[in-house]
Amino acid sequence: MTPQNAKPKNAKALSREQMAWRAAQDLPDGAYVNLGLGMPVLAANYAPGEREIFYHSENGILGVGPAAKPGQEDPELVDAGSRLVTLRSGAAIFDSAASFAMIRGGHLDITILGAYQVAANGDVANWDALMPNKGPLIGGAMDLAKGAKAVHIIMRHNTKDGSARLVAECTYPLTTPGKVNRVYTDLAVLDVKAGQFIAREIIPGLSRDELTARTDAPLAFADDCSELVAPELRA
Repeated sequence: MTPQNAKPKNAKALSREQMAWRAAQDLPDGAYVNLGLGMPVLAANYAPGEREIFYHSENGILGVGPAAKPGQEDPELVDAGSRLVTLRSGAAIFDSAASFAMIRGGHLDITILGAYQVAANGDVANWDALMPNKGPLIGGAMDLAKGAKAVHIIMRHNTKDGSARLVAECTYPLTTPGKVNRVYTDLAVLDVKAGQFIAREIIPGLSRDELTARTDAPLAFADDCSELVAPELRA
């Protein structure tokens, strides 16, 4: 049963930046990583500095660098979300056809996406066929979720009205079935395995019973489940 209040009672939920920070800690050295729009792109700001990570943008960049500083923007250098970005040393620029050949060919190690729902079998729904005044918008999410070797999701654990986003079965249109490996929420880090969510980390002050109540799907706890502690970060 999902609680009506979307905020945990005795715990401080993670911010957008803290969720992105936590997801970034799992990016391995030498990985080729695509970051989806919204919270996922923030992960590039928080990856450990000693690791060499190659960020891919689906509009045709491999080797996306930090966001451009004020006064140093190049209006012709943008990522898939139209952010003004820079290039890291050795970056490559190419057309969308080549970019999606990389994606569909299985050359990306990880894609980090946002989502509306993730099901216990790894299904993900991250697009809305009825977006007001916009119509259906899916972008490259289907290709990314299908083609990447691993799919990680960053999203709030619950909607504003308290409804669960981790569900037994998605009710939104599916992006891709059975591909999600790990989910980072404002309450926990969870793996998706064998038809259930497995909590690996939980924010301090949140009980296992409360996390279970906020999850509308089978939920287990890893033997080494630990506290999810993130640094204080500003937007």
